[in-house]
Amino acid sequence: MITFDAATVTAPGTTADGGPVRLLAPLTCSLTERRIAVIGANGSGKSTLARLVNGLVLPAAGHVRVDGWDTARDGGEVRRRVGFVFTDPDAQLVMPTPLEDVTLSLRRLDLSRADRASRAREVLESFGLGDRAEVAVHALSGGQKQLLALACVLATGPSVLVCDEPTTLLDLRWRRHVEDVLEGLDQQVLLVTHDLASARRADRVLVVDRGAIVHDGDASAGVACYEDLMAVGIPSGRVPPRNGVS
Repeated sequence: MITFDAATVTAPGTTADGGPVRLLAPLTCSLTERRIAVIGANGSGKSTLARLVNGLVLPAAGHVRVDGWDTARDGGEVRRRVGFVFTDPDAQLVMPTPLEDVTLSLRRLDLSRADRASRAREVLESFGLGDRAEVAVHALSGGQKQLLALACVLATGPSVLVCDEPTTLLDLRWRRHVEDVLEGLDQQVLLVTHDLASARRADRVLVVDRGAIVHDGDASAGVACYEDLMAVGIPSGRVPPRNGVS
């Protein structure tokens, strides 16, 4: 379970009235659903929200907890429980071959070198990449790279997976394939996305606008809220804040 308790994110500097520059207004809610989508315009704060979950961003005030572990105080425990997949898989694939990349991810487990290699091959097979185990990573397609990034993250068995626009760089075929993989996972998935069809399939949707949550709940209603925002814009204060966000 992911819990935000008045979690606030600020940036260096001050506003015209001397206050802090807020990237994310105080957020209080608990995310218990299996599939949660986060949508919003570029720069709205949705990626900041996602990065709070595994401690890539720490709150300036308040707390973020995963299964009771605080991201600021218990970073190691949180990272063992939360996997993070970036938009561009090249940002997290660091080894020459898929086999070496997955094996590297398994270093945190108490396994021998031989067992890590064997486990890595099993993981690659499960993602349909078994025949690419020793192919150069740079020779993989964009979709294969994103599958490999997922394989590396999921190899260690996290309970939560955070995906920051994982299909943005993919063509339609690979986008659908990656979405199918995500929907079939046992893990709780927090998905930041611009794909409204994918958002509609979520159990819960958060809509982020100018650093505040303006919708939290039903997926179809959340997508409609976002579409209204993008169509005409919303004057400050038109949509009441929810879940303690102001």
